[in-house]
Amino acid sequence: MNIGAAIRSIREGLCISQKELGTRCYISQSNLSRIESGTCNPSPDTVTKICRILDIPESLVYIMAMQEADVVECKKRVYKVIFPMIRDLALQIATTRIAAVL
Repeated sequence: MNIGAAIRSIREGLCISQKELGTRCYISQSNLSRIESGTCNPSPDTVTKICRILDIPESLVYIMAMQEADVVECKKRVYKVIFPMIRDLALQIATTRIAAVL
């Protein structure tokens, strides 16, 4: 799993800078950079905090973080066919803002 890459994709899709997200989550920009680059894994509490600030379900981060190496060999063919669509849908859900209905 690459949770950092998933967070980066969502953050960029929402047009939020690392500095802004870090400030809103009380995480230093350098620490957020290490998380997004994969040199440091975020704690579950940090993932929760980031998702709360981005207003997205944590499950979307974990779906987008999934990699081929996470899949058992007998299911990799299905993963290669289906996962790109699932990842794109998760990103679209995470980055789409819907105006409140009056």
